[in-house]
Amino acid sequence: MEKKGLVIAGLAGGSGKSVVSVGITAAFARMGRRIVPFKKGPDYIDAGWLQLAAGRRCYNLDPFFMSGEAIHRSFMVHSDGAELVIVEGNRGLYDGVDVLGGYSTAELALTLDLPVILVVNCTKTTRTVAAMVLGCQQFDKRLDIKGVVLNQIATERQRLLVTESVESYTGIPVLGSIPRLKRDIFPMRHLGMVPHQEYTDSHEALGFLADLIAENVDLGSIESIMKILPEADQTVAGKENELSAATSPKMRIGVLQDAAFQFYYSENLEALEMAGAQLVYVNALSDSSLPELDGLYIGGGFPETSARELAANTSFRQSVKKAAEDGLPIYAECGGLMYLGDSIVLDGEEFPLVGIFPVRFGMSAKPQAHGYTIFHVAKKNGFYKQGVDIKGHEFRYSKILDWRGSSDQLILKMVRGRGFIDGWDGLTYNNVLALYTHIHADGTPEWAGAFVQRCRAVQK
Repeated sequence: MEKKGLVIAGLAGGSGKSVVSVGITAAFARMGRRIVPFKKGPDYIDAGWLQLAAGRRCYNLDPFFMSGEAIHRSFMVHSDGAELVIVEGNRGLYDGVDVLGGYSTAELALTLDLPVILVVNCTKTTRTVAAMVLGCQQFDKRLDIKGVVLNQIATERQRLLVTESVESYTGIPVLGSIPRLKRDIFPMRHLGMVPHQEYTDSHEALGFLADLIAENVDLGSIESIMKILPEADQTVAGKENELSAATSPKMRIGVLQDAAFQFYYSENLEALEMAGAQLVYVNALSDSSLPELDGLYIGGGFPETSARELAANTSFRQSVKKAAEDGLPIYAECGGLMYLGDSIVLDGEEFPLVGIFPVRFGMSAKPQAHGYTIFHVAKKNGFYKQGVDIKGHEFRYSKILDWRGSSDQLILKMVRGRGFIDGWDGLTYNNVLALYTHIHADGTPEWAGAFVQRCRAVQK
């Protein structure tokens, strides 16, 4: 069975590439095709929608976290057995961290040697769309832009004019056009779309998108321009399978997964399993207490949208605090860090949280930290080797209203990024490490093994 893939990119954030990417994934999956999705960049929300649409895990590929070799390895291993592979880009096609476009979607497409479909928002424009597509085509001639999907088309006349202009001036075929929708299928909030876990009817939305794409995009042409991919190196895949089989799950690591805590890279969860963890999913909103565990992983999310429910579940909060006091290894990121604080203040109302760390949080209308990070492990801890530098990212609107802890509790010195306070991140208490920075297991391969080892060490 042939495996084929492509990259779906946009001219900018908000171009509609998520509508197209999720819609194409949902449409092919509904046809019974085995499709594996990837998301470029540090992104949980789009990846969650892609995962839901495909019916299987979505993986993240990012040149900042990962070497070219690691990107190739992840792509080949995780897409093994797929018929179709969709890689959704982020921001604009050539947007990166510097003037050379470092870590951009274009760089990822070149690394993977995949063709690109460009999604263009055509609001209030016609022939100029051709100029924009031509600019992308000529900007880096190494890139193989194989097709264009038009978005936000208002009239049939506009569609015909834009299509003829693009194809005449660039030679690139227009593969479909998405009409301007009366319905906002992906409402935006804070850092992007509303997560599917909070969506009123996410499966209905996927059905709508699958219909939208099937009616307006030529799926046959989409598939025809995909590049045939080689099979995964069996020696690489075999080593991974061998490691997974040889390491029997012994350490029960809880994972908070609910409407408040949703941000987990698939790679992080799989890395824990391969290191010897049995993952136990826990709901902080409805479970009365933590089950019997050897460790706890609390990812990011939007605890502020569920603050009332989190606060009301007193018995669960108390069980988490007691577990921390008893020495349970706990690793918490961003929203997880907030949950371990004293409280969060929203619109003048204060909601109590777990209370492990003496900090009160609030929310801002503007981002408080946004982008790639690097931290230096300045002090001893149970999760990272002292003296190393770790790459990650931070995206938050929360802010510290009141921190009554000591500097001794902070162990990670920010080399790049903001962190928790005064250029530091990584709050510690017993076997707890809580930080604003998110890490990716493929970029920090030592993380999962150290986490499981810490759980084993505490059990001895």
